Amino acid sequence: MNNNHNLESSNENAYSGQEAYDNAKKRVGQLKGFYWHLLSYIVINMMILIMISRTVDSAHFWTFNVFSTVFYWGIGIFFHFMGVFGKNVFLGKNWEDKKVQEYIDKEEKQNWE
Repeated sequence: MNNNHNLESSNENAYSGQEAYDNAKKRVGQLKGFYWHLLSYIVINMMILIMISRTVDSAHFWTFNVFSTVFYWGIGIFFHFMGVFGKNVFLGKNWEDKKVQEYIDKEEKQNWE
């Protein structure tokens, strides 16, 4: 009976290890996809703006028509960012936990000095 329990525990650990690996691999894929999207956004929009700046005078350059692609694609980038990093990325629970730990570490370091 004890061997069956150990076997089940071993299978659960192997499954959770594989599941953790699969989740981590999926997360890395999401991050990679976002960073490629961001890179293409920056490079392509810079090329567009450079080409437009060479053909339009400076008075007409600073109009919404020139920057509409940057603006609308930027909205898409923002939603892609939110999909990858989540809505609590700025001031979420994870951020709070990291900040608390940062201050604890800082206090401990000062007490040791």
